[in-house]
Amino acid sequence: MRFSGWRILKEGLTGNKGWVPHWRDPEPKSEYDVLIIGGGGHGLSTAYYMARDHGITNVAVLEQGYIGGGNVGRNTTIVRANYGLPGNSEFYSHSLKLWEGMEQDLNLNTMHSQRGIINLFHSDGARDAAARRGNAMINQGDDAILLDREGVREHAPYLDFENSRFPVYGGLYHPRGGTARHDAVAWGYARGADMRGVDIIQNCEVTGIHIEHGVVKGVQTSRGAIRAKKVGIVVAGRSGQVAAMAGMTLPIESHVLQAFVSEGLKPCIDTVLTFGMGHFYISQSDKGGLVFGGDIDFYASYAARGNLPAMEHVMAAAMTLMPMIGKAKLLRSWGGIMDMSPDGSPIIDKTHIDGIFLNCGWCYGGFKAVPGSGSAFSHLMATGNYHPAATRYRLDRFRTGHGIMDEEATGSQHNLH
Repeated sequence: MRFSGWRILKEGLTGNKGWVPHWRDPEPKSEYDVLIIGGGGHGLSTAYYMARDHGITNVAVLEQGYIGGGNVGRNTTIVRANYGLPGNSEFYSHSLKLWEGMEQDLNLNTMHSQRGIINLFHSDGARDAAARRGNAMINQGDDAILLDREGVREHAPYLDFENSRFPVYGGLYHPRGGTARHDAVAWGYARGADMRGVDIIQNCEVTGIHIEHGVVKGVQTSRGAIRAKKVGIVVAGRSGQVAAMAGMTLPIESHVLQAFVSEGLKPCIDTVLTFGMGHFYISQSDKGGLVFGGDIDFYASYAARGNLPAMEHVMAAAMTLMPMIGKAKLLRSWGGIMDMSPDGSPIIDKTHIDGIFLNCGWCYGGFKAVPGSGSAFSHLMATGNYHPAATRYRLDRFRTGHGIMDEEATGSQHNLH
């Protein structure tokens, strides 16, 4: 089934009776060439690119819940490539290029909107840091414009520019950044993988990993044992728990990140904005709600809910930056479990167990990395070689201390990233 304007018109005139499910609901087979544990955005994109780019279709994605029920369907939807360090810069640049061709590739409207991102700065030193980052982005081939205060005012006149503590000095503008519809991305990759023969197995929790003499043989699930030659672990905040089934201890902590949505409002914010002194970020959805968030809750937890102190912190940052937001009613909030690495950068690597591969440590950056992560991880699993855009995401950098990518310069402490 392909989507088109004519198809939508036809179905609208005939009672929408011709639509079929986006993907099959198959029973798991006893054996696959590749198993992907985790049916979020990264797991689904891995399966899709493995089938599309490498012709490997005897693949199953194992999801303990339903597709779109995890972090991929509950996030602040930001897409960007404004990183400054080698290793991160080329990866997110690669990912953004995949975003820009995604809708045509998947034949699905993911509502990718390149409305631009402005990272505000509030001091002379922060301006210098933004200029350095912008130069790094341009050298990578991406776009960056350094705005002064009046340049920011043209985009966002409603900000409190003269705030006595954190006055707005300017911002780093990334025009190709923006947002996308999170659950549509999950649906698109699930549909695309299914069309190429991949089995999407929902309500299938992995309860054990079978290893013999240092070689993976398969997994045990709530729906029975499944054999496989290769297993990819792509489970976000559950990375440490699933890796433990294979006897591995990861340098990962799981933290809760809250996000919030206001009532629907008339269009007022047409870019994505970030507050340089409060780790606050905000955009407006196509339905009118203001979508925003801030820091993680700063303590390790597997509770998929937030707490009031972190909520108060986010609301205070919002009011500091744009007092007008105080008139909006908060519609809902939620908490997602983040897999935080020591340096705030991800891991895409092989493990010491033959046939087990690891994709984790995305911290705040999981959604914007969905296509790049799937492209790089499928390349590694299919060929055994690192994708050119992801050569520095090695697991052993935390053991050797070589190649640490501390993008925020906050030190090797999980909760600070």
